[in-house]
Amino acid sequence: MIKSDIIVGVTTVAFSKNQDLVNHINSLGFKKVKTNIAGKRLQRSELIEFLSDCNAGIVGLDIIDEDLLMSLPELKVISKYGVGLDNIDLRASERLGVHILHTEGVNKRSVSEMALGFILSLLRNLYITSNQLKKGTWNKSGGVQLTEKTVGIIGLGNIGKDLVQLLKPFNCQILINDIIDLGDYAEENGLVIASKQQIFKQADAISVHTPFTPETANLFNKNTFELMKPGAIIINTARGGIVNLDDLKDALKMGHIGGAAIDVYDTEPPTDVELLNIPNLLNTPHIGGNAKEAVQAMGQAAIINLTNYLK
Repeated sequence: MIKSDIIVGVTTVAFSKNQDLVNHINSLGFKKVKTNIAGKRLQRSELIEFLSDCNAGIVGLDIIDEDLLMSLPELKVISKYGVGLDNIDLRASERLGVHILHTEGVNKRSVSEMALGFILSLLRNLYITSNQLKKGTWNKSGGVQLTEKTVGIIGLGNIGKDLVQLLKPFNCQILINDIIDLGDYAEENGLVIASKQQIFKQADAISVHTPFTPETANLFNKNTFELMKPGAIIINTARGGIVNLDDLKDALKMGHIGGAAIDVYDTEPPTDVELLNIPNLLNTPHIGGNAKEAVQAMGQAAIINLTNYLK
């Protein structure tokens, strides 16, 4: 593939809105660069139309499955904006000769900082009392300190491990769970390897950092919430579908848990207004990886991976 013959389609909104990234990719000598000027995630039919004449794509959370790839015979390479690959059918990509490029961990600090912020906001009652004060209620309940509490982290990839580092000054007992053996890492960092059941029962705060897979679908559900401490909180900055939002809504309304923070949803944007208005649910519009520095890092990684591949 010769760069001057290549049409690149950038589907991700954050990249397309970042003028530094757009200017950079436009300066590299591609035949044409298309960006997502719609300012929203493209629906499937829109995605196919947008990429129909593209030889290369820079994609974020778009679902890239076999049917879509078969609809795009010109597409030969996809460079991932972001880190997770669970939205891309890797087997179909390999079978159809579409190369997938990505760099791990480029947004880890953006997401881990947000998870820590969520934990502090909920445990110290900052979110609830701030919203109450806006409505004229003077609530002096200051919650509890994070220091020396028990924190459970499920999924110890780049983000989970970065959260471990951020938690160190708080002298927490940190329970960890992952599908790979983390014995040496746990010993080096003073962590406790635990089952998911132990984390559900013992943790004051739980933060999940796994991909969405059949094994993690609805990992947090009615039964899970009933195991948790009444004041415990759950944080999901990973993927929608890991937390059953209907069960979460019931658990929050019935007081089974102390609070939750959700940055990712089954359907985005979410439409359950009742859920979004629960006072002790801190909800954000999937911005965990969208700190300015992370947007720049993810965009540059996607560009560099694509140009290196073409060399």
